[in-house]
Amino acid sequence: MNLQQLRYAVALAEELNFGRAALREGVRQPPFSQQIGKLEEELGVRLFERTTRHVRLTPAGQAFVAEARTSLAHAERAAEAARRAGRGEAGRLVIGFVGSATNVTLPRVLRRFRARYPGVQVELRESPTAQQAEDLRQGLLDVGLLHAPLAGLAAEVLSTQTVARELLLAALPADHPLAARTSLPPAALAGEPFVMFPRRYGPALHDQITAVARAAGYEPRVVQEAVQMQTIVGLVAAGIGVSIVPESVARLRRGDVAFRPLSPPTRIVTLDLTWRTGDQNPAVHNFRSLFPTAPSASAGQPQRAPRMS
Repeated sequence: MNLQQLRYAVALAEELNFGRAALREGVRQPPFSQQIGKLEEELGVRLFERTTRHVRLTPAGQAFVAEARTSLAHAERAAEAARRAGRGEAGRLVIGFVGSATNVTLPRVLRRFRARYPGVQVELRESPTAQQAEDLRQGLLDVGLLHAPLAGLAAEVLSTQTVARELLLAALPADHPLAARTSLPPAALAGEPFVMFPRRYGPALHDQITAVARAAGYEPRVVQEAVQMQTIVGLVAAGIGVSIVPESVARLRRGDVAFRPLSPPTRIVTLDLTWRTGDQNPAVHNFRSLFPTAPSASAGQPQRAPRMS
């Protein structure tokens, strides 16, 4: 028994005429009649009573055709589900992200993705760059928003696309004496206690922040570590220390924290979309397609973060 025979049986039940049913199915009558005969032989019952002038369903035929219609409907739904999944319009997409991605980039793209692909179940997991790289490599994430470059085995099996470039800002308690200035040279933070995330969670961003301080002639004196940017900003607000953060973090708009551009401004922090090289998941392709490639660091002037105090 196959789907073709089910379709032929339903067509004959609705037309009650072999010629019309065969024409409807786009085949000649003899092959059509043969398939009905083979179906009845396989089932061991008569589905149709035939006379020279009439065709009608037997009780067995009525029961069979009712179930055949259901089976054909299920088959069509299965086929459509496969087609939608093949187009990336259904299924599941697991997205990793660093905290700063939620301030600008991720919400904008998520709104577009959910509007365009409502049949895709999206799961979001916030984690630092190093954890995302490992989860991507193991297949626990489909895409990630993190800070490249990556190192080791992850760099060999993952692809990245820079989707945003940001300035680094100083984050200060609002009542800090330096908060009265409109911008700060990195050297102004020498000797200040720092709040930073451990290097193992995001080596690239950590090294970029540390390099700013070293270029100004000092090593950051870290008095407190925290993993998430929101936590770092909260600790700065509590007066634990100062920090250097990507400019998107300033969109948290806290009145108890002042974000000040570093001078001269240097656009060195990237936010990077990352996925497994060669991943054939169409939902990953569709998600990636919503991200424009960020302009190069030399293109245009970096946008100033809002002054907050």
